[in-house]
Amino acid sequence: MNSPARPPADDPLYALPAAARPHYATGMLLGARDFADEQTYHRNRLARALAHATGAGARLLPAGSLDAGDGSLGAIGLHGGGTLAGLRVLHRPAGTDHEEELRVAPGLAVDRLGRLVELGVPVCLRLERWFATELARDGGDDLRRAALDDPARFASARLRAGAEALPARAVIADAFIRFVTCRQALAPAFASGPFDALDAVETARLRDGWELHLVLRGDGLDDDFDGLPLRDPDLSALDPAARRDALQDAVLDAWPSLAGQLDANGDLPRPPGHPPSLDPTAIFLARVFVAVGAGNPPERTGTVIVDNWGRRILPHLGLLAGALGAGL
Repeated sequence: MNSPARPPADDPLYALPAAARPHYATGMLLGARDFADEQTYHRNRLARALAHATGAGARLLPAGSLDAGDGSLGAIGLHGGGTLAGLRVLHRPAGTDHEEELRVAPGLAVDRLGRLVELGVPVCLRLERWFATELARDGGDDLRRAALDDPARFASARLRAGAEALPARAVIADAFIRFVTCRQALAPAFASGPFDALDAVETARLRDGWELHLVLRGDGLDDDFDGLPLRDPDLSALDPAARRDALQDAVLDAWPSLAGQLDANGDLPRPPGHPPSLDPTAIFLARVFVAVGAGNPPERTGTVIVDNWGRRILPHLGLLAGALGAGL
């Protein structure tokens, strides 16, 4: 069982492999490792390209264009990844033929390592069951910490500007999707290790998969920390020359050394706003506000609001061209 706090160890891309591929020659002795290394090479090259294309790296901004929070300006690290298409999260109230649920639409995302995460069918999470499970875990302590007053402080700008009113108090939870590898099919194989078996089998296929997580946000949200993903800087207020300079510098200075960011345990640092208990490569999808009363433990009052607008959106080039008035 994969731990939700760390990326699955069976994906070699998390080890940030070098760009080395096998070299074949007639008569060379080859093993399973050589063929696996070839697959890793091609996956890693594509993932690196996607990671850069979706924002991994640094953004060097001109003086006065962005306040980093401490009065300093300069390189702003971005962690990349986000939604490419679909994956809208919706709340579906209970009906005569179904339970209350959160439903995630089919879609495609890319994580900070550049791995594609594809959801081919709608997927649901039973919200009432989830709430009851969290209430029973550790006496409901995590649920109490995630029940916050004035939850509009932690909503996206689009949701705050809309007509839908947020409750006075709500449990706040975030929906994430992450990449996992699923082992499929078994094929006869020689036993590995100190075994003498004639019926040994090995995994024949590895399928790119996914996991959904709904994570309570009782990790210190306050007026100075909304827990949402780091947003790309807004350069629209700059004059054309300053905007050109900022974009050129963004490209020339955007070269993240992921290997240099690994900690002593070989783990990637968590992006700003990322829950401490979740795999740092998981992709944020939506924030869920579950209205509760002032009781202890909190009891639901019925309203559920889903905020899809705090995520990183990665529109395709045709959509960007249309937004800029350059569409054909």
